[in-house]
Amino acid sequence: MKKIALIILFGLSAGMYAQVNKNVTEETKTTTTTVDNGTEKKRTVTTEKTDKVQDIELKNADSNKLNKDIKETSVKVTKSETISGDGIPTQIGSTTYYTMNGTNYSFVKDKKGYKISTPENLNHGVLRKTSNNNYIYKTENKTSFGYFDADGNLVVETYDNDGDGVMVEKYTPAKKNLID
Repeated sequence: MKKIALIILFGLSAGMYAQVNKNVTEETKTTTTTVDNGTEKKRTVTTEKTDKVQDIELKNADSNKLNKDIKETSVKVTKSETISGDGIPTQIGSTTYYTMNGTNYSFVKDKKGYKISTPENLNHGVLRKTSNNNYIYKTENKTSFGYFDADGNLVVETYDNDGDGVMVEKYTPAKKNLID
């Protein structure tokens, strides 16, 4: 009886593991710089890590066709840079790229949340975490509330004084061709 239970448990866990449909690419670039000022040599190691995660979805998933085409989905890109001088590593920040209405946004992680920039405005806004795991989204013009949905999109909700309602904006992870 124990063997049957273990076989069933093993089969279920293998089945759940097989359901992970993600395409993950990790790149790490390390640069070592040595400066000799005549009295001592200082060595600095800079490590730049880029992670790209893409959900894999099939076109016509319900069809009986054996070989199915893959549907193009967005790629979430996260970059982080670590500088180590004299053996003390310091992480500068990780960057995630999003897009909304044709504009690209960079979300750079800092101690309090994220700093948001666009190609036109390096200080577009900030995203600060609240006590209930949501975020306060602050720009020059507005203060809103936001959260990340199950698909990794940033959903920002802003109260509209004129219409007496809530405006919803959705930032989606940038597609690969927008950032490469």
